[in-house]
Amino acid sequence: MKKLTLTTLALLLTAVFLLPGTVLAGGDSYTCDTKYPIVMAHGMGASAEILNIVDYWWGIPEALEDEGAEVYVTSVNGMDSTANKAVDFYQQCLGVLACSGAAKINIIGHSHGTLYSRYAISNLGLASKVASHTSIAGPHRGSAIADIVVGVIPDSMEWLVGDTLDFVYAFIFGDDDPNSLENGYDLTRDYMINTFNPNTPNISGIYYQSWAAKAKTSCPSVILEATWLVLLAYEGANDGLVSVNSAKWGHFRGVEDAAWYSVGCDHLNIVGQLFGITPGFDENEFYVDIASGLKANNY
Repeated sequence: MKKLTLTTLALLLTAVFLLPGTVLAGGDSYTCDTKYPIVMAHGMGASAEILNIVDYWWGIPEALEDEGAEVYVTSVNGMDSTANKAVDFYQQCLGVLACSGAAKINIIGHSHGTLYSRYAISNLGLASKVASHTSIAGPHRGSAIADIVVGVIPDSMEWLVGDTLDFVYAFIFGDDDPNSLENGYDLTRDYMINTFNPNTPNISGIYYQSWAAKAKTSCPSVILEATWLVLLAYEGANDGLVSVNSAKWGHFRGVEDAAWYSVGCDHLNIVGQLFGITPGFDENEFYVDIASGLKANNY
């Protein structure tokens, strides 16, 4: 009898450790298994896999998948007009819909990815296939950095600068017929406020939400220190490339500025860069919380 009791106990303990959490919990234990797949749209100057070495989103898609999310990472030219990027993004979204069999998608964009995805929704017919649009550090009102960069290039030198950057992005980064100058002009404050936004309105029935990033006393990513200081003078609080005010779109959810002991969260930190070194900021937890919120709202 004692032997039987021990055997039974061993079987019960084995079941506890081996049975899926859904059985034990009496429900779904995943926090990110949203109703619709998540499609991620990267920002300017990069691709989904930079130089075929570094993942733009670092370990974020994997963190979401570990919590049950169905994630698709899109990739467009690093340097090109918003409209051209949007066409490529749109086609990839159609592929996601066909592959997944889903009726709609949840878009999470960072930086320029928030703009060309908005363009695809409002101007290319993607609206009926989108449940939500999440904007992370998006330059919805442009950036003074773009104003300055475009402004300092003499008209007579634009062709040289543009052609040089296009060569770099075509032959080193793998862009297909890039347009670097157009990319720059499309992010200026005047263009975004007076042309892009009036012609790219939010679509009824789609949930739009946004977050901003902010460097508090310095930029954790040293390469953004100079632009952070410039933006402080022109636009106030910012992440090194985009101001907090410019990042607000739809339902503004707040500012990510990392732990109290950190100098802040910048434009690169908020997507897990550089190389996953994000002092005081847990990028995986941040995106898992975003996906959990989408799930809770039946997206």
